[in-house]
Amino acid sequence: MAGPRGRVHIVGAGPGDPELLTLKAARLISEADVILYDRLAPPGALSLARGGAILVDVGKAPGRGPAQDLINRELVRHAEAGRVVVRLKGGDPLVFGRGEEECSYVLSRGIPCEMVPGVSSATGAPTCAGIPLGSRWGSSSFAVVTGRTAASGSPAPSLGALARAADTLVVMMPLSNLGAIASEASSAMGAGAPAALVLNGCTAAQRVIEAPISEIASAAAGLGPPAVLVAGAGAALRRRALGGAP
Repeated sequence: MAGPRGRVHIVGAGPGDPELLTLKAARLISEADVILYDRLAPPGALSLARGGAILVDVGKAPGRGPAQDLINRELVRHAEAGRVVVRLKGGDPLVFGRGEEECSYVLSRGIPCEMVPGVSSATGAPTCAGIPLGSRWGSSSFAVVTGRTAASGSPAPSLGALARAADTLVVMMPLSNLGAIASEASSAMGAGAPAALVLNGCTAAQRVIEAPISEIASAAAGLGPPAVLVAGAGAALRRRALGGAP
């Protein structure tokens, strides 16, 4: 006779600061038997884990890290052993976070799976940097796009169209293709369109680089992830939002 099955919670940990965890995320972390956590999950979040909890680093980085199939199987393996599993992901698990892939796999094995939202870096990093994405001062729309698609490793094909359609463009994971992204955005928005690159958003190491979109790639040369790029009206409003601060 099969033993009792556990359950899986796919939890968004927010964009970097552990104080941006939701109350539900903090509770689930404290109750979990097993936590499989990403590279971008706030390290401080793991301090909430109970004594004896199994902590497993399954973080990915460009070109390295465990295969997604292995992560999926680990979620099921622990749940089938009767454990309560938290899959802790940076940002929001359904904003370019592969949360839907993991949940679908778990559910297909007959295991309960819950999705728990988190603050996405697409909005959290610009807010921590004082960049308004929507403002009555001049940005009535914004679009979020990935800078790297899983299928090709290239920027999303819709990037140029979105840059033309929205007042403000937000690009997640932009650094590996920043030159191509800047070139396409320049064609759509104009070479002089303001841009801001937020590095290590919502952490003590946060840094903001501002330059015209045509120059942002050279201004950010040699820098590493995580990063979020904002171009257009929102980037222009940053200094007004911060009262003129750099």
